[in-house]
Amino acid sequence: MTKRELVKRVQEKIKDYPPKDIAYVVHLIFEAMSAALKRDERIEIRGFGNFTVRNRRQIQGRNPKTSVVINLPARKVPFFKVGKDLNDMVNRYR
Repeated sequence: MTKRELVKRVQEKIKDYPPKDIAYVVHLIFEAMSAALKRDERIEIRGFGNFTVRNRRQIQGRNPKTSVVINLPARKVPFFKVGKDLNDMVNRYR
């Protein structure tokens, strides 16, 4: 699902607001989530999951084409852990 599709689905449920307003609210939500992760804050959406930032240590990697060894610096990566309710819902339909 793309951001545009998300806006469209919300618009189908909430017909009182124009799509432009709904798109703006979706944008604000994603912007707030991104800002929180930049500040190393944890985002918990009950029933859906948790977003956190994890630290990756520096490692040595290798270019598979040339076999040249390179150092990959330490970095932070976003991480999502699925909530129990969402996991159960997804696995119920298998």
